[in-house]
Amino acid sequence: MGIILAWYANKIGHGVMLWGREASRNYQDFVHKRTNEYLRLPEDIRLTNEIGDAIQFADVILIAISAQELRGFAKQLNSIQIANKTFVLCMKGLEMESGKRLSQVFNEEIQPPVNLAIWVGPGHVQDFVNDIPNCMVIDSDNIDTTKLLVEGLGSETIRFYYGQDLLGNEIGAAAKNVIGIAAGMLDGLGYASLKGALMARGTKEIARLVRTMGGNEYTVYGLGHLGDYEATVFSKHSHNRRFGEALVRKERFEKLAEGAATVKALLRLSSDYNVIPSFRKETIQKSN
Repeated sequence: MGIILAWYANKIGHGVMLWGREASRNYQDFVHKRTNEYLRLPEDIRLTNEIGDAIQFADVILIAISAQELRGFAKQLNSIQIANKTFVLCMKGLEMESGKRLSQVFNEEIQPPVNLAIWVGPGHVQDFVNDIPNCMVIDSDNIDTTKLLVEGLGSETIRFYYGQDLLGNEIGAAAKNVIGIAAGMLDGLGYASLKGALMARGTKEIARLVRTMGGNEYTVYGLGHLGDYEATVFSKHSHNRRFGEALVRKERFEKLAEGAATVKALLRLSSDYNVIPSFRKETIQKSN
């Protein structure tokens, strides 16, 4: 995802430096060939394996790494001058062991004051590189940060909407990956017609969780959750849907599926906030 973000920001006129770990095969492919299976990077996008150089280069830093690596990554940033910079979390997940939202994880580890936002919503790399447009969401606790990013990143390819519920959009975006895995499992089992029930009931359950946690339950019915997983559950491109399908077919799946870790985090939140899925409550009541 980091590659497409760099490509997109460059495409709409921003100066871009792309950071990657030196040992990463993906990073080395771009150093030597400037291409991967999805796209070719323009020559004016600079590449670096020095995180300090990338941070100092930009006023706005887009982060697209595995959600489970965010805490360790954020700790590294404290040795760099980052005060008053704007960070945008572009991945969708929850910290597996704690169940914490990614904005919470980031803020817990960052010491200087920074601006923080999230970028969520439907869209796949394969579509964006072919100029197939979509709608997405920027959300932040600071409306000025939201406005800055919506105005600076919007284009004919991506229309951004103003998020007004950071908690709801983060939980919803993370949960859509879990729904995606479930949809893939249905595909693998030959039960694709059950996707309607999955989407309807899944949305309801996540809305209950968001409301109990203090967010706006109606956020779940927007682009950050329902809009995103409607794209996910029917997409041939979705890693999470493909992971679920491979899982029930007992096939190997090599790419990142964030929903696999998010399942555990959601179960923890369900327990912590005493939000038991409706089917489990019904089963408990009948057994009693």
